[in-house]
Amino acid sequence: MNQTPEHEQTVGQTSSPAGSAAEQAPGAQPVSEQAQSGEAQAPGEPVSLEQQLEQALAKSQEWESEYLRARADMENMRKRNAQEVINAGKFAIESFAESLLSVADSLEMALTLENQTAEGLRSGVELTLKQLQQAFQKGRLAAMNPVGEKFDPNRHQAVSMVDGAAQNPPVASGHVVQVMQKGYTVADRVLRPAIVLVAQ
Repeated sequence: MNQTPEHEQTVGQTSSPAGSAAEQAPGAQPVSEQAQSGEAQAPGEPVSLEQQLEQALAKSQEWESEYLRARADMENMRKRNAQEVINAGKFAIESFAESLLSVADSLEMALTLENQTAEGLRSGVELTLKQLQQAFQKGRLAAMNPVGEKFDPNRHQAVSMVDGAAQNPPVASGHVVQVMQKGYTVADRVLRPAIVLVAQ
């Protein structure tokens, strides 16, 4: 049975909508892909100015906190060092004073003894002097007795000049001939210069 032209036209019309839709938008994406592309953010999208400002403020607060902690640590260290210097000086004086107590005890005991002989008195003085020298050594106090040494104005004080050639033995010019009073140093620092006679 032959189909009429009207029947062929109807069949063509019923199959054309899908094809016509594809022909009208050849570059259009499916609906599902468009939805996905609208929801997801591109990985290379730049950060907004508000987010950059928030990050900068957070970093600034972190740095400020670290600075304040470091400053507090430095201040505590400075106070500790200052206190240690004070304690070192204080305890050094106490240690030296303690070493002098035996010297004071010996002198007081010597005054309480009656009918002392010259030999006994001399022996007691020598013992007391030895205790005093030990106390000086403990306190790093050293005597200067520069006989025969070259005169040093930083350590010696000349009160007179004498003929060095007339001495026995002879003393070179500019050298110490005689010490009138010993000098003392504390840890290599001059506490009192030695009073001396110098060869001219």
